[in-house]
Amino acid sequence: MTVANWQETKSDGNPMPLYVSAPAAGGAFPALVVMQHQGGVDKFIRHMTQRLAQNGYIAAAPDLYHRDGQDCKDDIVTRRSRLSDRRIINDIAAAVNFMQGHGAVANGRIGVIGFCMGGRLALLGAAVNPAFKAAVAFYPGNCFRAWGRDIPSPFERIKDICCPVQGHFGADDTNPSPDDMAKLDAELNKTGKPHEFYLYPNAGHAFMDSTKESYRGQADEVCWPRTLEFLGRHLKT
Repeated sequence: MTVANWQETKSDGNPMPLYVSAPAAGGAFPALVVMQHQGGVDKFIRHMTQRLAQNGYIAAAPDLYHRDGQDCKDDIVTRRSRLSDRRIINDIAAAVNFMQGHGAVANGRIGVIGFCMGGRLALLGAAVNPAFKAAVAFYPGNCFRAWGRDIPSPFERIKDICCPVQGHFGADDTNPSPDDMAKLDAELNKTGKPHEFYLYPNAGHAFMDSTKESYRGQADEVCWPRTLEFLGRHLKT
């Protein structure tokens, strides 16, 4: 059994909602910050927090569009275009602080996981926040460009990553493409960062999103156990 609800913290002085799923039983649990895809903290992202809670994690997905206000009617692409890495880094820090102050989170056992743009942000978070002990990135696109001026891209920050990384990629994806995966893999090897990457045949972008036609159940059935094993290895043991 799990419990799930919206909670709130602050980032840059602004209220930032988080969708939080947790095991219903009491105790101290490892935690994961779940980075949203472009669609926001939608049905898919909320479902992923619940899947993590079912496996013994407290999972919180911060709403990175919180600065737009609750009444914003702009389309998702426009809202995404307003995000900047500097502000997202602050949002990640706020989510980590929320987890560190959560009474049911095991001390020092926090990881980050993300999908699509959230995969990019999982890599970014692993490079800028030493609280993370594991990072999982699903099809992390746009890693080679910074969101904002005079700031390094996630790719340029790989040398600063402070925890083991797991990555999942679709062989039919174009952003990130298999070539992009190879570049990330080479840079992680060059900088001596522990990581494991997996490429899934007959899978394109967003192959984990069961709310879309892009969903590929055969890839989900393979990559999710790998994800749980990796997280358990670094956050539970």
